[in-house]
Amino acid sequence: MEFEKNGNGFFKNDDTGKLIAEVTYVPSGEDKVILDHTFVDPSLRGQGIASQLVDKVVEEMEKEGKKIVPLCPYAKELFDRKPEKYKHIEAE
Repeated sequence: MEFEKNGNGFFKNDDTGKLIAEVTYVPSGEDKVILDHTFVDPSLRGQGIASQLVDKVVEEMEKEGKKIVPLCPYAKELFDRKPEKYKHIEAE
């Protein structure tokens, strides 16, 4: 799925313009962001879209040289479940 960038996050709307997937983050100092929100429409759950959204933030922060504080419950669980994939980007 392709996502659009919007300020501090990524999103996807359906053909009618309804928001169906979103991830947001907020800056925290010069070298961190707080990943604070992940949303996927119930009709799309179970397809790995939320992890794709989190990965978009990870890719962007890797480019910017920033770490992520996974405050969103979904992101925190994902970081904890896959440390081999996310430990390098998680803020201490």
